[in-house]
Amino acid sequence: MLNLYKALREAWKNKELRKELFKERLKKWRKEPSVVRIDKPTRLDRARALGYKAKQGFVIVRVRVKKGGRSRRAYLWIFGKKPSSAGIRHFTPRKSLRWIAEEKAQRKFPNLEVLNSYYVAEDGMYKWYEVIMVDKCHPVIKSDKNINWICEKQHRRRVFRGLTSAGKKARGLRA
Repeated sequence: MLNLYKALREAWKNKELRKELFKERLKKWRKEPSVVRIDKPTRLDRARALGYKAKQGFVIVRVRVKKGGRSRRAYLWIFGKKPSSAGIRHFTPRKSLRWIAEEKAQRKFPNLEVLNSYYVAEDGMYKWYEVIMVDKCHPVIKSDKNINWICEKQHRRRVFRGLTSAGKKARGLRA
């Protein structure tokens, strides 16, 4: 099994093969909603490394996030000023796009808990991430001693408090 994951990791590093493979996939993904539940991970090696198990209670969600800076809402007092000095353009969020993708997945599936996420693909306009989510009320998860820590009360909605890997990195707690 170790060689399979190593082969998958090496195949992912091959940019020509990846470009060819994702050309058709991205056409389909652009037409889908921004948050989609999928049956199995696109990058099995990465998902397994981040804690995914092919058992009941684990859910994979693909999230599309728009690239580039954000813009703030223009209030009435701003009109009449130059847009460059109004502070509504070129607004950079303090979060990474990966963290934003995790939050979008959490809002779509409030009964699940975000475990981790990883990069899948990008084009000129969007980035796609796959988010590993866990059903904390599922009996299989409750009985598994390796993952049942997520069922405890203090781990509720951990993505909004910056307790996932992407959140910790954006807050400067991980290099």
